[in-house]
Amino acid sequence: MVGVLQNEPANQSITAREEEDHRLLCLMAAREVEDAAKPSVAGEELEEDDEHDSKEAVFQRYFLLEWKVVKSILDDIVSNGRVVDLSSVHKIRSIVDKYQEQGQLLEPYLETIISPLMLIVRSRTLEQGVKSNELLEVIKPLCIIIYSLVTVCGYKAVIRFFPHQVSDLEPAVSLLEKCHGTTTGTTLRQESTGEMETKCVILLWLSILVLVPFDISSVDTSITDTHSLEANEPPPLVSRILEISKEYLSNAGPMQTIAGLLLSKLLTRPDMLPAYTSFIEWTHEVLSSATEDVIHHFRLLGAVESLAAIFKSGSRKALLDIVPVVWNDTSVLIKSTPAARSPLLRKYLIKLTQRMGLTSLPHRPTTWRYVGKHTTLGKNILQNASLTDHSHASNFGSSNSEQNSYPQNEEMDVPDIIEEIIELLLSGLKDTDTVVRWSAAKGIGRITSRLTYTLAEEVLLSVLELFSPGEGDGSWHGGCLALAELARRGLLLPVSLPKVVPVVIKALHYDVRRGPHSIGSHIRDAAAYVCWAFGRAYSHTDMKGILDQLAPHLLIIACYDREVNCRRAAAAAFQENVGRQGNYPHGIDIVNTADYFALSSRVNSYLNVAVIIAEYDGYLYPFMEELLFNKICHWEKGLRELASNALSALVKYDPEYSANFALEKLIPCTLASDLCMRHGATLAVGELVLALHNCGYALPLDKQKVVAGVVPAIEKARLYRGKGGEIMRAAVSRFIECISIVNITLTEKIKRSLLDTLNENLRHPNAQIQNAANEAFKHFVPTYFAKTKDKGTFDITLRYLEQLTDANVAVRRGSALAIGVLPFEFLATRWKIVLQKLCRSCEIEDNPEDRDAETRVNSVKGLVLVCETLTNTTESSGFQQDEYTSLFATIKTQVMQSLLNALEDYSVDNRGDVGSWVRTAAMNGLEKCTYILCKRDKSVGNETLFDADIATKLVGGIVKQALEKMDRLREVAAKVLQRILYNDVVFVPLIPYREKLEKLVPKDGDLKWGVPSCSFPRFVKLLEFDCYSKYVASGLVISMGGLEDSLKKVSLGSLLDYLEAIKVKDKSETNARESSLSNNILWVLHKYKRRDRVIIPALKTIEILFSKRIFLHMEGQTGVFCGGVLECLATELKGTKDFSKLYAGIAILGYIASISEPPNTQAFAHLLSFLTHRYPKIRKACAEQVYLVLIQNGEVVGEENLENAMEIVSECCWEGDVEEAKRQRLKVCEIANIEMGQILMHTSRTSGASSSSSQQKPKTNDENASYSSLVGSAGF
Repeated sequence: MVGVLQNEPANQSITAREEEDHRLLCLMAAREVEDAAKPSVAGEELEEDDEHDSKEAVFQRYFLLEWKVVKSILDDIVSNGRVVDLSSVHKIRSIVDKYQEQGQLLEPYLETIISPLMLIVRSRTLEQGVKSNELLEVIKPLCIIIYSLVTVCGYKAVIRFFPHQVSDLEPAVSLLEKCHGTTTGTTLRQESTGEMETKCVILLWLSILVLVPFDISSVDTSITDTHSLEANEPPPLVSRILEISKEYLSNAGPMQTIAGLLLSKLLTRPDMLPAYTSFIEWTHEVLSSATEDVIHHFRLLGAVESLAAIFKSGSRKALLDIVPVVWNDTSVLIKSTPAARSPLLRKYLIKLTQRMGLTSLPHRPTTWRYVGKHTTLGKNILQNASLTDHSHASNFGSSNSEQNSYPQNEEMDVPDIIEEIIELLLSGLKDTDTVVRWSAAKGIGRITSRLTYTLAEEVLLSVLELFSPGEGDGSWHGGCLALAELARRGLLLPVSLPKVVPVVIKALHYDVRRGPHSIGSHIRDAAAYVCWAFGRAYSHTDMKGILDQLAPHLLIIACYDREVNCRRAAAAAFQENVGRQGNYPHGIDIVNTADYFALSSRVNSYLNVAVIIAEYDGYLYPFMEELLFNKICHWEKGLRELASNALSALVKYDPEYSANFALEKLIPCTLASDLCMRHGATLAVGELVLALHNCGYALPLDKQKVVAGVVPAIEKARLYRGKGGEIMRAAVSRFIECISIVNITLTEKIKRSLLDTLNENLRHPNAQIQNAANEAFKHFVPTYFAKTKDKGTFDITLRYLEQLTDANVAVRRGSALAIGVLPFEFLATRWKIVLQKLCRSCEIEDNPEDRDAETRVNSVKGLVLVCETLTNTTESSGFQQDEYTSLFATIKTQVMQSLLNALEDYSVDNRGDVGSWVRTAAMNGLEKCTYILCKRDKSVGNETLFDADIATKLVGGIVKQALEKMDRLREVAAKVLQRILYNDVVFVPLIPYREKLEKLVPKDGDLKWGVPSCSFPRFVKLLEFDCYSKYVASGLVISMGGLEDSLKKVSLGSLLDYLEAIKVKDKSETNARESSLSNNILWVLHKYKRRDRVIIPALKTIEILFSKRIFLHMEGQTGVFCGGVLECLATELKGTKDFSKLYAGIAILGYIASISEPPNTQAFAHLLSFLTHRYPKIRKACAEQVYLVLIQNGEVVGEENLENAMEIVSECCWEGDVEEAKRQRLKVCEIANIEMGQILMHTSRTSGASSSSSQQKPKTNDENASYSSLVGSAGF
């Protein structure tokens, strides 16, 4: 909503401003309560009275909480006479910037801040003189502080505290000239060194100094040294100011506006006629010679803005002479190309135009202006209606009895130029930019205030013409702003309201579709502003009937508008009218319901706020009509869905109206040609039928028949085809779901038709359509087919079982979903084959082309749902005793194992880790199946189904996911484990070390498990338990060896804390923990052999732990672990092209070769084999490791040969010729007494594939060729 004040931007919301004021008042009230609650002490000074203190005193007491910091910095500046530390300047600026939207809170502090700073500026200028090079270095930091206050509080509040001695004028001009020569080093505000701020502050200072009450020529000391001035020659001091100011008018920065302000103050002095005339001639040249040049464009902006400032400050007598010239230039310029391209120029021209109009019209009292009378809300509520009428009858223009007394025949001489000016302002109301329209609206209001009633009515009629259907959105918006201005100023009389209100109501609902979107939100916002202005301008007697008309429409916008700013603006307008117009029915209750925060959510507005307001008289039917005629057919899909739900939420207030009027209105619209209409109508019909059923309203059979024919009619019209077919499929699925819940009477033909529709939707590749169809299928089949005796003709289960292996992935996805929601009757006869096929569908497909993660996710979900359906039925209702036992045995052996296997689904495609979807579904499925088995054990009285082995695998698999790299997965795993441990309905027994788990995963702790620093330190402690340690290790290595540095840091820190927790207390226990961890890592390397997803992070983890000296000093275990790692490396590094694996492997070999235990020689030999690797970077990395090994463990070559070996390794260019590398490696082998057979054995292991391929094509020494193969293998 546009603001109330004239200087506020058009798009500012009054609701946001009022909410901030409300927040501040609440803060003050809360502190008052706290102060009142403090016990009084004898002899203590009387507490300050907030209610009776001045505004400044209250502000100083409660706001600028950082005042102590600011005051200390200011004291330091004053004591030193300058800014010593520049960081203090930026600190003050950052504090002041916080108050950008509430600058008035700083006003009580301005004098304390500005006066000493400007005193330093003045004293330094007078003491050092402008020729001093140090002067600007002192002044610039001070000006940064002052200008930051200007930007927050406005220049008018700041310049009141500037020094204004007459003797300051000349030094200030000289200082400006000195600053004028400097240039800004950067355009970033944070890095500003103060050049721009200094210029702005000095210009503002001059705007005060030029108002000295003496002739400036008497102040100018340069005149005494020269000859006397000519009659038409301005003083030299003025010429200097004019020259610099004209240059600043061409500047694109804030100096342009301030220079215009300075010129307006200077040139409107009585003794400045020569300079004034000269400047007007200069502006005439600028305005009449408009070009496309950028510099000239900024000069044009500055000239127009300075003229507008002059017309604001100057006397009417002096300005009347230049109005014709300036008007001619303005009227031509506003039609030119530069104005058409620049909204800012048009805004300044409109501002200049309105001020010329105000100058041309004499200031006269507007006797016909409306003057309302307002009292407080409490008085309005308590007032008697009769007393109110009498009290307002005395106000002129406030009652119908005095409308005829308006001086309609009053005459005045209106200059001819006024008509042209008003015409230009009216055209400005149609401008494409809001800032121009807003300026034009204010101009219309100001000029109308100086016209007679008759002329004002003509202006009003011209404004109302802007709302014709042929006008664009700009005209409607500008018209609303103009009406609001006229109302605020009392220029829109109550007699005119019947003409204005219908137009405002149309504007409140303005929404025109343009392609895939609509326009009109700014018009609805401005229309709400008009209503807000009505509430402030008129007395409640004149607004009584008007508010009855506006209230339903305002609440419709407040509840159902698409844009949050419009909802809040309409609610603010309603609140203003309720507060100012007195006892409006249910007004306070509605205001409390539709508050600022409640309307922030569109869903809450539609489904909660609107439903509460509809309870009150007069709002239900307007709300329902708004939904039926405007929102059900809205262009946005989400809004149509929300509108259908909102309509169903209102059904409970009048089911009869909904069944007769709304339903009959919507059913024909389901076949409309417009996609939005038929989609919204289809959804709304379904939701209405369901809502009527929930209210206990039974539809007559004839209406049921009509409802049942909706989907067949849509299919007959082939509305699934073409654009929008997918949207209609989802809507039809929801419709079928609703009528299935209600159990609408259907014929057999329609039943089969609807089932075929659902089958087609379940086969659709769109996941949303599949899910909607599945929800409908879940209710449709039990309602219409579960009780049918003959199922042989229509075997639904068999069809979907066969489709689980269909070649089309979409068919497989839908079939898995459908099987999961089948009722018990369809599963009881063939439950074994159903479970087997679903378990098979949960597995990763053998053919890579057939793999589909969504199918596996749906299969996991369907498998769990089938188990729940089969076990939720009592034994006597469907199964024999032995068959029932067999079912639970199958769940234990097959289903649980399939879900545990699904936890190992790490499939990856171009979307990323799609296997995480399967793992998430598997964890939730394991939880539910665990409850099923535990319930059965409890009912039978034994524990044969859920045993300790299953419990260990269950908790271990979940813990592993809780330690992996995805935040979302860790959070799901931790919460699943938390629910298993603390389930109130089913107790899960036989969980190993349950007490320890309960300490690590507390019941009531609201922990953020997705945050690594929360989950890793807890779950790593499970390494001390053998039953969980392997699972923890397999998850931990993925995180520690991953790519994310933050996750790597937290996981490593948690592991080191675990290993070092008792190092001081018990050395043997620390060694045991390291040994256990080493065995677990070897187990991971063995289990995930040749699977780079795990092996590469595991190798990186080993490298990191070796670098921390972990595993290198285990008594009796280091050699075993290193031997196992060497065996793994021999396999994993064979023929690999993965650089990360090679780097990690080489680093590990270097660490093992550096120890003194037996595997070191074998590791060193293996390391030497990489000195002749085909990739030069690998050879270089290997050489670095060999050099480090020689430094740390010279025994591998002998002390006598150590220097020779190190010289060979350090001087050879390993990235060069590979043949030279082979010769140098041979020398190192001879020195180390390593036989070439051993080297060749490792070489054959590591080069495997490349050596076999070399037999088929000739060997190349081209290093670029080897890099090409590397780039190709990397996928670039």
